[in-house]
Amino acid sequence: MEITVAQEQGRVPVTVLRVAGNTDSASANELEKKVMEVIDNGARYLVLDLSNVPYMSSAGLRVLQEAFTKLRSLAGSESKEDTYRQIAEGSYKSPHLKIIKPTKEVLEVLKMSGFDMLVSIEKDLKTAVASF
Repeated sequence: MEITVAQEQGRVPVTVLRVAGNTDSASANELEKKVMEVIDNGARYLVLDLSNVPYMSSAGLRVLQEAFTKLRSLAGSESKEDTYRQIAEGSYKSPHLKIIKPTKEVLEVLKMSGFDMLVSIEKDLKTAVASF
């Protein structure tokens, strides 16, 4: 697995993680370490570019869930009750985490797991950065 980190500036500073390679039990720890490192270093708006991830297992989904949860908890402005209500209504999308260009296979995993109901999936980086 290869992970590169870049910064983009929109209305807010956005950290972009470009992931290449399978995201499974053998590599998920590496992705988790990098995601938590950028969050611990102050990143509050993340875009994950999954265009070069041919496969994602439940271990990869766990990393996405942990990033989602940590960013939401750091924001402080979102109440759990409002978040859960919006999720139940189908109107919630994370204001802190976006995914761009997942491969067809990864998009299928995101949809089957329901993760597409929590996080916006965008076609390109420009659209994702502008959505924060």
